Amino acid sequence: MKKAAFIIILILLVDQISKVYIKTHFVLSEEIKVLGLDWFRIHFLENNGMAWGKEFGGRSGKLFLTIFRLVAISGIGYWLYGAIKNNSHKILIVAISFIFAGALGNIIDSIFYGIFFNDSYRQVATFLPPEGGYDSLFHGKVVDMLYFPIVDTMLPDWLPSMSFNIPDWLPIIGGNNYSFFENRHFTFFDPVFNVADSAISTGVAMLIIFNKKVFPHNKEEK
Repeated sequence: MKKAAFIIILILLVDQISKVYIKTHFVLSEEIKVLGLDWFRIHFLENNGMAWGKEFGGRSGKLFLTIFRLVAISGIGYWLYGAIKNNSHKILIVAISFIFAGALGNIIDSIFYGIFFNDSYRQVATFLPPEGGYDSLFHGKVVDMLYFPIVDTMLPDWLPSMSFNIPDWLPIIGGNNYSFFENRHFTFFDPVFNVADSAISTGVAMLIIFNKKVFPHNKEEK
């Protein structure tokens, strides 16, 4: 339990300190190169908490998403408690701790940042501004800043552009048109994320890589 608590607290501290620093020192969409490297940049973005910055249902959808995350993290916490109580494999406990800490880090943004900070559009935000925050409780935006465009190049003219439409009946992404290579500019890896996202991805990767160790299957004796 102490090791799990240490991992969770450490990830939360790094995540929240980095987010508060970016929020109080950067204007929205501001970008800098880290150590002059083209492939490692700090790029300040905010999103409503869904993957790839997607939105659905307006303010009601945002509130539903935040409440759903609270329910989900309660389940993750119960899973972690059960793993510790049952003396499960250390890798499982560490992986769940990473996932729990990452989920909690983004939930803090969603719940509190709307009242803790004012808007970052064309200005550097202030912590606890006298006039109040940019939104109400449970309607905060998640702060992202880590950007690794490992490949950033122009594509050759002979490579054809592609586009397709997503069927309307699909939730969230339905009805959208996606184009590839249309402007001849290609980047990889393109998403902007944060420490909490990294923790979740690390935890999930550990569960996949060490699946046989953390989820042993008892063979029936013949």
